[in-house]
Amino acid sequence: PNGAPPSSNSAVELRGVGFRYPGTERMVLSGVDLVLRAGESVAIVGRTGAGKTTLLHLVARLYEPTEGSVLLGGVPAERWRRGTLRRRFGVVPQETFLFSDTLRANVLFGFEDGEPAPDVAHVAARAGLGPDLAQLPDGLDTSIGERGVTLSGGQKQRVALARALASVDPGTEERILETLFTLERRPAILLATHRRSALLRVDRVVVLDRGRIVASGTHRELIAGGGLYADLYHREEMVEELEAL
Repeated sequence: PNGAPPSSNSAVELRGVGFRYPGTERMVLSGVDLVLRAGESVAIVGRTGAGKTTLLHLVARLYEPTEGSVLLGGVPAERWRRGTLRRRFGVVPQETFLFSDTLRANVLFGFEDGEPAPDVAHVAARAGLGPDLAQLPDGLDTSIGERGVTLSGGQKQRVALARALASVDPGTEERILETLFTLERRPAILLATHRRSALLRVDRVVVLDRGRIVASGTHRELIAGGGLYADLYHREEMVEELEAL
């Protein structure tokens, strides 16, 4: 295996990807073909259980596909050293898995023993955790409990962002933050979201239904076409309006 630099202009490519969880018969994803080009932003949309999170987990190599292949930077995913993969691809899940340990250990999750560690205080501050650290009894060395039970939802998301930023250099860190907070389109970004603010600004939206891609296009194109995307978008519109009351 090697950690060679990307060899094509695609950041992520899925070719005929199918996936089922071990010990189960149902395919969670089937026949998924998707290309995320360098510098492109793509949102994955679908009902609960459509396979959005599983797709992101495959890209992050948390799982291996049952069928087909995943390429990262034009290189088959299995050829990437995990340390190199961590430095090139940051993942911020919507539901953050936190374990019963210190905040520092959770930010450094995924780093191997002996591997050079980043400045955790720096990445925590860049992720917006500075004010939170000031209120915690032992700062980064505070134990956060099983699944981060002592943290708020927003704090858990900031820990997830710090975990992603911990694996990149300062220049890449700045670009990731710019993308996450303003959706500028320099890095490639793959989102699983229903938020209108994101859907209106990404380059392309891909609609998943029962593990298959059923539509792909710009927000404007998909709204004009009606169907599942339009239904999901208008439902989210109502939810956000109610939240604003």
